[in-house]
Amino acid sequence: MKSEVIEMARRRSEIEDEAMKLSPRDRALLVERLLPTLDRGEDVDAEEIWLQEAEKRYQEYWAGQIGSRSSDRVFEDAKSRLK
Repeated sequence: MKSEVIEMARRRSEIEDEAMKLSPRDRALLVERLLPTLDRGEDVDAEEIWLQEAEKRYQEYWAGQIGSRSSDRVFEDAKSRLK
């Protein structure tokens, strides 16, 4: 089983290398063909989890359990972490 996983990873790496040799137009066409094959169900699950988390934080905020920060502060913190 472990050798199969390693072989799949090696094959995927080879495919990625070959794909990167394609022209930008051909890579875009490949992406357009591959995207519809992905399982969209995962996105639905993630969206539901984020909605639940947002609701939980909203309730905690109004109950005085957590504070808030301005969007300017949030973006400043994010930018500093990316440096």
